[in-house]
Amino acid sequence: MMGLAIDAAKAMCTVGEISDALEKQWGRYTPSFSMASGAYVDEYGRNDKEIEETVAAAAQFEEQHGRRPRILVAKMGQDGHDRGANVIASAFADLGFDVDVGPLFATPEEVALQAIDADVHVVGISSQAAGHRTLVPELVEELRRQKHEAMVVCGGVIPAVDYEFLHERGVSAIFGPGTRIPAAARSIINDLTEELAARDASNV
Repeated sequence: MMGLAIDAAKAMCTVGEISDALEKQWGRYTPSFSMASGAYVDEYGRNDKEIEETVAAAAQFEEQHGRRPRILVAKMGQDGHDRGANVIASAFADLGFDVDVGPLFATPEEVALQAIDADVHVVGISSQAAGHRTLVPELVEELRRQKHEAMVVCGGVIPAVDYEFLHERGVSAIFGPGTRIPAAARSIINDLTEELAARDASNV
């Protein structure tokens, strides 16, 4: 199979085209994942001040808006590196978010549809394979086309030189390697609160 894939690449086939050909024959691999409830805060420390502040911020959001902040953690394209995304999903659930986890190898259209179906406030894209300059703008455009106002954030290995590019195309926040998860969660809650307030003001 590797030899055939190399021959296809030499013939100018893309990785996506090669993967699509394999998928037609054998289907798409779908790993199982379940969030480890309590594991993150137990390891971090339930009485840690930063944890308490983040949980309190999520609770305040729920009180103001009638439901907890809801995020879809998604992977797109040929990016199968999902460990970081799974850690984020479990941690955010511990910190007071409702969390949906998308399948690997999703298209922007599939992610947008899942975001709409789950009525999430935020779509969090985990990027480890350099597809962010193409896939993330396509996702933002698809959400706009579908008139769904979910906030889009990104995390993972994204070069700092691409931050401005993504912000200009509608990404609200980017969290690089080393970001403290509670800090990212609070930042998302704060930005989301401000965005919802701005929407309410524009509708008055």
